Amino acid sequence: MKVSLKPGITHELRFRLPESKTVPHLYPEAAEFQAMPRVFATGFLVGFIEWACIQAVHAHLDWPREQSVGTHVNISHLAATPPGLEVVARVRLVEVDGRRLVFEIEASDGVDVISRGTHERFVIDAERFIQKVRQKTTAGGV
Repeated sequence: MKVSLKPGITHELRFRLPESKTVPHLYPEAAEFQAMPRVFATGFLVGFIEWACIQAVHAHLDWPREQSVGTHVNISHLAATPPGLEVVARVRLVEVDGRRLVFEIEASDGVDVISRGTHERFVIDAERFIQKVRQKTTAGGV
């Protein structure tokens, strides 16, 4: 981690919402999701917020050796967003505790604030992380 990784870092990510990020596309295998409205899925909203946080700290890590993984999500999903609107995530790093990073987030769709909350990430050594995943795969019989 670089010395520049400290609270106060902000980032904004913009994304035009495609049909492929709506509820029916979250789990195409689930008949229940297929019957639901074609609006931004909460699962994809979480991924969008993670993406913004990853971009926020990218330049402050020894990439690609160091990366960050999500460890906690505490966000609301306040309003429905149909495809075609531009969603904007604004994130601010508010805490750095060793390798633990905490962000405040807000997302909007140009009409409504669609999300607020916090997201926690953890800085990892990518090779060590991959080794642990391989061990788990083997232990799980995969």
